[in-house]
Formats: sequence, structure tokens, C-alpha cells
Amino acid sequence: MVFLMSGETNLAQLLRTMQPALQPGTYVFCTVASLAEVDLAEVICLFKEQEGLTVILPQATADRLRLPYSFVAAWITLTVHSALEAVGLTAAFAQALAHADVSCNVVAAYYHDHIFVAAHDATKAMHILQELAQTAA
Repeated sequence: MVFLMSGETNLAQLLRTMQPALQPGTYVFCTVASLAEVDLAEVICLFKEQEGLTVILPQATADRLRLPYSFVAAWITLTVHSALEAVGLTAAFAQALAHADVSCNVVAAYYHDHIFVAAHDATKAMHILQELAQTAA
């Protein structure tokens, strides 16, 4: 078995170089019993929970499929390649966003961290994240 260590682990470096990028569009979290009606090419994220499958989809896809949702989000990607074993990055940006009363839902993927914030908070969240990166420099 080969274990590859990749990505940055130094918190100060992660914060300085996180370079948040706002993805176009709006996204929603839905739950489905099966993926029979969902095109996996349109799924941003899929997570299997005990209660069912959670999918993050473009809002337009959920609307087309008539899937219910309660939270419309903007998607921000931290473009720094963060290591999955890195400590403190999520806590640092979550705390900065929380101080500004911005809720965040985080998905850690292999290369990047992805933050989903309320769509109406997107500009505010981007400003906070950029400021966090500048103050860490």
C-alpha cells in the first residue's frame, strides 16, 4: 500500500495562501432516497448518511428535479492545496466567519477545502476570507 502525503500542512502558510475563489452559481443541499433520477455529472458532492443520501447540487438542477431544499448557498473554494491532515485551517476560517455571523458548511476534498455560505453572504464571506489571508501574511 502506498501512502502519498500531499498538500500544505503549515497553518500560517495555509492561511496566507488560501486564495478563496467564489464559484459561479448557487447551490443547495438535498436528500434523496436513491440516485436513480440524479445525473452524477451534476452532483457537486455526495455523502451517504444513515438517514439517506445527501447531495449538493446546483440550484437549477434541484429545481429541475423538483427536489426540496431549505438553504441556498454560494460555493467558495480555498485554492491552496491543503493536506487532509492539516490542523487548524477549518477552525481559523470558521471562527472568522462566525465572528461576522456568517454560517459555513465545509467539505474537505483531496486537494481543496470548499465552503458553502448563504448566497446572500457570499461577498461578505469573500471579504472576511481575504482579510484573514492578509492578516496571516
